[in-house]
Amino acid sequence: MSNKYEEIQVECRSGYKANEYPVAFVFQGRRLEVPEIVDRWYEGGKDPEKPVIDYFKVKTDDGRTCILMYSGHLDQWFIRC
Repeated sequence: MSNKYEEIQVECRSGYKANEYPVAFVFQGRRLEVPEIVDRWYEGGKDPEKPVIDYFKVKTDDGRTCILMYSGHLDQWFIRC
C-alpha cells in the first residue's frame, strides 16, 4: 500500500446524507466495485480549523484493500492502495 493519496472519482450511495459510502471508483483507468467496507472512521469536526474527513477501508471486487478518504470541505475523494 502506497503512503501517498491520489485524487479519484467515486460513485457513492447517498441516503440520509450525500456521499454516505463508496460503492465503486475508478483507479488507474479501471472501474472497481466495493463489495465490502472493512472499516470506517473520521477525524476532525470539533475544531473549526480541522474539517471532517471520512475514511473507508474497502475491499474491491479484484481483491485489493484500499483506503478511501472523503474530504467534505473540498468535496473530493482520495485513495491509497
